[in-house]
Amino acid sequence: MNPTLTFIGRIHSPLKRLEDCPLQESENAPEAFLEIHPDFLEGITNIQAGDTIVLLTWFHQADRTVITCVSRNNFTGPKFGVFSTRSPDRPNPIGIHHVKVLSVANNRITVSALEALDGTPLIDIKPHLKSQG
Repeated sequence: MNPTLTFIGRIHSPLKRLEDCPLQESENAPEAFLEIHPDFLEGITNIQAGDTIVLLTWFHQADRTVITCVSRNNFTGPKFGVFSTRSPDRPNPIGIHHVKVLSVANNRITVSALEALDGTPLIDIKPHLKSQG
């Protein structure tokens, strides 16, 4: 089996360099917009301003050889297994982002606080499900 990913769109953000990116969206991440590829426009039909959605992205500039890393750029601290962190550097560099939809127009969804680089491929969009607990 040889699975492949199909990118449904691309992130457009003022974040142009890795060093510009906040570690989390809650740390002053800027608004950004999602450009949805034409083949997938029907899939965003019911997304509206005010919705909270979950984005899955492909960190295209990630180091895919990383298995251990430091926490929050603390290079003098202990190392952690990458799977216990939110590091973008990992064997399969998939990002997960909870964002609020600010507007939807044509093939463009503007969202709040997204800590992804300009040009980051978009893998998927999912609705945010509220906890049942």
